[in-house]
Amino acid sequence: MNRILIAEDEENIREVILRTLRKKYAVTAVCDGQEAIDLVRREDFDLVITDLKMPGADGMAVLAEVKEENPAAAVIIITAYGTVENAVEAMKQGADDYITKPFLLDELELKVGKLLTGKKLAAEKAYLEDRVKSSFNFGRLAGKSAAISRVYQQVEQVAKSEATVLITGESGTGKELVACAIHGQSGRSGPFIAVHCAAFAPGVLESELFGHEKGAFTGASSSHKGRFELADSGTLFLDEIGEIPLPVQVKLLRVLQTRSFERVGGERSVSVNVRIICATNKDLKKAIKEGAFREDLYWRLNVFPVHLPPLRERGEDILLLAEHFMAKKSRRLFTVSKYSRDLLLSYHWPGNVRELENVIERAVLLSQGNVLRIDLAMGGMENYSKDRSLDQIVAETEKRLIEDALRRAGGVQAQAAKYLGLSRTTLQYKLQKYGLK
Repeated sequence: MNRILIAEDEENIREVILRTLRKKYAVTAVCDGQEAIDLVRREDFDLVITDLKMPGADGMAVLAEVKEENPAAAVIIITAYGTVENAVEAMKQGADDYITKPFLLDELELKVGKLLTGKKLAAEKAYLEDRVKSSFNFGRLAGKSAAISRVYQQVEQVAKSEATVLITGESGTGKELVACAIHGQSGRSGPFIAVHCAAFAPGVLESELFGHEKGAFTGASSSHKGRFELADSGTLFLDEIGEIPLPVQVKLLRVLQTRSFERVGGERSVSVNVRIICATNKDLKKAIKEGAFREDLYWRLNVFPVHLPPLRERGEDILLLAEHFMAKKSRRLFTVSKYSRDLLLSYHWPGNVRELENVIERAVLLSQGNVLRIDLAMGGMENYSKDRSLDQIVAETEKRLIEDALRRAGGVQAQAAKYLGLSRTTLQYKLQKYGLK
């Protein structure tokens, strides 16, 4: 509930405003400016309504104190008709609105509602923008943990060079985002071209990478530029590099050595200026031992290795990422309960950041109010409640339902008990049991 402070020395006006606004807001009323200043220094108010002329300290002094202590608070100045010029001056000093005596209560209510709604929307917008900015440290790569900070440092170290980068890490950790961040800071004028190598059959992959000439194979009715040519002056990102078949590996090795190649079915050498970044979730050294990956190619690719840690090793980033995805997936400002935060932190996230993003998107769609229902989004996901007994799960669920009911009822226990189908006595017992207020 919004908190309003009224500073007015005329008792009848003060009491009328107090009775009117108390129907919708939490209102405190004082009779002089100094008392108002003392309160502003101790407590936070969403709106201050102050008379311009008062004993102790005038409305301008109250305004100055509000702007010093709580710049986000709105201020309405009350002034007599003959001192409108002073109210205009107060507006220049930061007041949000003014009203002249005598005034209609409906007019005051309208001004109060408009200001509080506007401040709320502005605060929500600023909050969402701040959360998004704070997590966008490197393009779309988010996080503040020590593990991801090391990746940021490596990105900065290698971005401006021409070194080939090999990014390793589990599926869903954000390897392509790291590649994008490197390209974004590289200063290269060409495009960022991504190729997911496992998505193509061996013959098709060669044509996709290096292009082909007309008549090179059945169906090649015209010549075709490959991804290397399209990425000229830019960056070529080869994802799932461990899936490239051996014949294509040979051709890739030559490109890395000479920066030139021939299209499939062609004889003319094509030269390119391309920065190559590769990624894999496979153990390439194991693949070398098994004869599935060339050792000379591995050393050409692994000039500057970057390892992306799994999300389970980035516990500090889970809630930050969740907030980032909430802002990305919805304009609503959600509340995340302790129960939901515990679910997010206790789950092992085998799908890493990609899985977390999917969970948040699902929770946004399933949540009817402004409380994010992580439990609904994670329903059926294996092991999210591992190491918990049935009694613990039941207790946590019951506590969450009580918290939701109290929130819906605005803290009124009788109404919350009705929502839950409990007697008030039973609800009070459970409040005490779970340490809820």
